[in-house]
Formats: sequence, C-alpha cells, structure tokens
Amino acid sequence: MSDIHMSDSQRLKFRLMDRSDAQHLFELDQDPEVMKYIDGGRCTSWDKIKTILLPRMEKYRNPEKGWGIWMVSIKETNEYVGWILVRPMHFFTELRDDSDIELGWRFKQLSWGKGYATEAAKKISDELVSKNPDIKSFSAIADPDNTASINIMEKLGMKFLKQDIFRDPLIETEVVYYSHRVN
Repeated sequence: MSDIHMSDSQRLKFRLMDRSDAQHLFELDQDPEVMKYIDGGRCTSWDKIKTILLPRMEKYRNPEKGWGIWMVSIKETNEYVGWILVRPMHFFTELRDDSDIELGWRFKQLSWGKGYATEAAKKISDELVSKNPDIKSFSAIADPDNTASINIMEKLGMKFLKQDIFRDPLIETEVVYYSHRVN
C-alpha cells in the first residue's frame, strides 16, 4: 500500500507533517488565543514540542492510512495557516477504534473566520473515505465553550453525542463529543 496523497482543495494544499515540522507546531502554539481552549491560553514550550508532542504524533502517524497531522497552507501564497489532525478515535486508550476517525484542527488567528478549517477537514475526510472503506465515522471533541470548533463540527455534518470527560495519558478534561457516520 502506498502513502495517501491529499489533493488540493479550492484554496488550500496539504502535506503530512513529520518530525522536521517541529518549528511549525511550535509557532502555532505561541498564540494564547489559539491555545485558549486547548491549554487555558498557555503557550506550548519548545521542550514539550520535542519531548511530548512529536513522539506522540509519531505513534499515530501512518502515511499509508492518512493518519497524522496534515499541514494546511494557502495554495496561492504557500503560507502555513494551521493543521488538521487525523487518527483513530481514543487512539491512546483501550477504547481505540480504527473505524472511527478523530478529526481535530488548530489554525492561526489570521485565518479565523475564512472557512479554512472547515474546507480542510471536509477535503481530508472526503479523500480518506474514498481511499479507505473501513472508515465508518468521523468524530471530534472540543471544550464545551469553544463555539468556533463546535460550529466547524456541525458544518462537517457531525451531530452532538454527549458531554463527558475525555481521558488519555496526557489529559483529562470535560469535552463535547460530536460524530458523523459515513456508511
């Protein structure tokens, strides 16, 4: 099986990130507004990027299945504006489900309100379904107060499932769960 390639969307292009993209991950996490609903507005340290986030990404990164963090850039200018996370839901727990793919996103403030996150998540999820018939649903989680992310989930056709505690080895926090069945 070969690596999944994502074709461009109308305004955006995509590339699966790897360890060499540490600076891009760090750059995005330096805005307290971007981090508001992720880490209470605390910026991610360079040490945390190198010792926690990159090793974590490498555990679920699978180019053949399209799992990982997809860099999102504007086609016209090649400007990096954010990323889309793709991995099995509950990847780091005993509840891991490879047929339920978690989507997540993080974008620079300069790109907010332009529909980039929705466009990127829609394009990536559509391509993944067309290339992997084992995908049965897409899911996402968000802080209950993060109305912007919840709006994106709804634009992607996801429906509210529940509000509950999300747990994995790094985090335990209250979130809303949304999901959309594709088959």
